Amino acid sequence: MNVRRRGSAAALAVIAVLGAAAAPAVAADPSSSASAPTSKPSQPSGLFGTTDPQYDGVWRQSLALLAQKTVGTIPSTRAVEWLTGQQCDNGAFAPYRADTAKACDAKTMVDTNSTAAAVQALWAVGGRGDVVEDALAWLKSVQHEDGGWGYTPGGASDANSTSVVIGALTATGTDPERVEKGGRSPYDALLTFALPCAEDKGAGAFAFQPDKDGKLLANADATAAGVLGALGKGLVTEASEKTADAACTDGDEPTREQAAANGAAHLAQALAADGHLKSALGGSADQPDYGNTADAVVALAARGGAEKAAEPLAWLKKNAAQWAEQSGPAAYAQLIFAAHATGTDPRAFGGTDLVEKLNATGPGSGGARITDTATTSAEDAEQDEKKDDSGFGVWWVVGICLVVALAVAAGFVLRARTRKQQP
Repeated sequence: MNVRRRGSAAALAVIAVLGAAAAPAVAADPSSSASAPTSKPSQPSGLFGTTDPQYDGVWRQSLALLAQKTVGTIPSTRAVEWLTGQQCDNGAFAPYRADTAKACDAKTMVDTNSTAAAVQALWAVGGRGDVVEDALAWLKSVQHEDGGWGYTPGGASDANSTSVVIGALTATGTDPERVEKGGRSPYDALLTFALPCAEDKGAGAFAFQPDKDGKLLANADATAAGVLGALGKGLVTEASEKTADAACTDGDEPTREQAAANGAAHLAQALAADGHLKSALGGSADQPDYGNTADAVVALAARGGAEKAAEPLAWLKKNAAQWAEQSGPAAYAQLIFAAHATGTDPRAFGGTDLVEKLNATGPGSGGARITDTATTSAEDAEQDEKKDDSGFGVWWVVGICLVVALAVAAGFVLRARTRKQQP
């Protein structure tokens, strides 16, 4: 799983001289503009967003990078390096480490959600196999005997944390069924949070955790996460190829597929009245819940096809622009995931170019859009040249130089033959 970058800036420069016409195409992308900030006065260089990263720095950075890769934008190397630099020596990630030169200790509040999100982002970006491998090893080391994960090591398992770790496992080609603790898999843990269809309130939903009395209470956020987790999906997924009606049914031994169907049925019912989910803060009236609505769109599309998410998707297109602008990079990423899951153009999302807006919250991506899997940005190449210690890069350059030398020699021979043949 340890992946190294291939080539270096020097090698790329030689290739460009030998045959620029054969290079992969990189088109100008309006999603990055000259006005996009390259750094922020009070923020670390490479970090997305301008708000205090203390509680969500790694999370929003991970979602932003994952969204960029999803839409084919080349992430900034500085942004990727910022994220990798947040990792502790034991493989875990905290929400934010202001001083990465200081080693993590027992007081560093690492968590499973930040770590699992970083895994998904860095795996998608590529070239960070050692970071991903260490993070996965840490996640496995803090798995509970029930097969699940809590937000922090030692904390009771919950539906959201278990689901986001399932996403990290499947994104990296690891079968969650085989990641067991105490003879139980993550799916076993996830099913314990699913409400039966017989419940008067919240039938088919997922609870975040049992309450203090052991009762399961429906939670929209946990349900959207639980549907994806039960399906074995990560933060980025596509619509199901088979359209499936959402209906809540209980079996003698509910399967994770049935739990996903039940959760989707609950979401569909909750969305039916207004086209969006609601949230209420203590003492205040219900408010539209934009983030959970976006997550519900992804869950419904993943379970039953894009058409099952059509109504909440239309509501987001009409209403979510101001919320995303106020909330920042993670919000734009959530909307991009919703667009991707439903086959919608994120550059024309209800009149908003989500990609342009997202990129404007972080370091520049070189103004480039990925049009070939072999494409890399000039910034990435420069960074590779500075940090490539694999030995492979050196021999790559040597090989290219030999090719150039042979080509030059061949040119001299050809010119000499031509002169001899002239009258």
